[in-house]
Amino acid sequence: MSIAAENLTKRFGAVTAVADLTFSASPGEITGFLGPNGSGKTTTMRMLLGLVRPTAGTATIDGVRYADLPHPARAVGAVLDGADPHPSCSAREHLRIYAAMARLPRRRVDEVLEQLELTAFADRPSRDYSTGMRRRLSLATALLGDPGVLVLDEPGNGLDPQGMAWLREVLTGFAASGRTVLISSHVLSELEQIAGQVVVVRDGRLVAAGTLAELSASTVPAALVRSPDADDLARALGEPADRIGPDLLRVRGLSTAEIADRAAASGLRVHELIPEKPGLEQVFLALTDGAPR
Repeated sequence: MSIAAENLTKRFGAVTAVADLTFSASPGEITGFLGPNGSGKTTTMRMLLGLVRPTAGTATIDGVRYADLPHPARAVGAVLDGADPHPSCSAREHLRIYAAMARLPRRRVDEVLEQLELTAFADRPSRDYSTGMRRRLSLATALLGDPGVLVLDEPGNGLDPQGMAWLREVLTGFAASGRTVLISSHVLSELEQIAGQVVVVRDGRLVAAGTLAELSASTVPAALVRSPDADDLARALGEPADRIGPDLLRVRGLSTAEIADRAAASGLRVHELIPEKPGLEQVFLALTDGAPR
C-alpha cells in the first residue's frame, strides 16, 4: 500500500500551513518526512489520517482517502504526539479497548504485546511506565490491525540509545515485509540509517525529495585539505575555507580536483585531500537554509 499527497493544501484562516504539496511513499521502504518546526509536517500527517480536512488537493492511502477505507485500522497504523493511554489503564486494557473499537480479533492484543516485548508489563498501570515503554505501547496500538502502512510522528521522542536501536529494528522489519513507513523525526542520525527515501518540506512547501545520495548531489561540495601551507592555500582557493586544525582546512564550493589544481598552480603543498560526504543532517540544514548551501 502506498501513500500519496497531490497538490495538498491547508489554510487556517490567513495562515497557510501546507501549500501545494506533492510527494509519495512506496511499499517496502521507509520514507523520512523532514522539515523544521512549523513546516507543516504534522498537519500533513493529520490530513493523511483524516483528522484534518484539506483546503485543496488530496491525501490518499493506495489511492483512497482515509475516510473511505473500508477498514482503516487494517490499512493504516499511526503514532501521533499526545496519544498516551489513560494513566490508570494497563497496556492490555488499553489495547483491548482499541481492538474492540476497531472490530479486531482479541488475539491481536497478545500478539502485539509479545511482538513489542511488553508482555511482562502488560498488566501494570501505564502511569508506572517509562517513556520507552509508553512509546512501545503507542507502536503496539498502531500495529494492532496488522496494517500495510505506518504513519509515525516523532516515534522516538524520549527513547534511550537501546530504545532507538529497538525501534530501528522494528521499522526496518516492517518495511522489509513489503509495507510502507512514513516517519517524521528530528533524530536525523537515526533516520539516516533506515530511510530509503527522504521528503523535505519548509514553510509547508516541498523543498526536495529523493534518496540521500540524490539530495547530497544537489548540495555544495566540501572537502578536508591537510597542508603545511594552509594559510596560503586558504587565500589561493578563493572559496570559504575554515581552519579546523593546525594544518587542516574544510573547503566548501570546490571539488577535490579543483582544489588540487589551484594548489598546484600556486606551488602549494597538499598532503591529504578527502571529499566530505554530506550526511542527512548536513543535507537537511542546507536545504532548509540552516547552513550555507
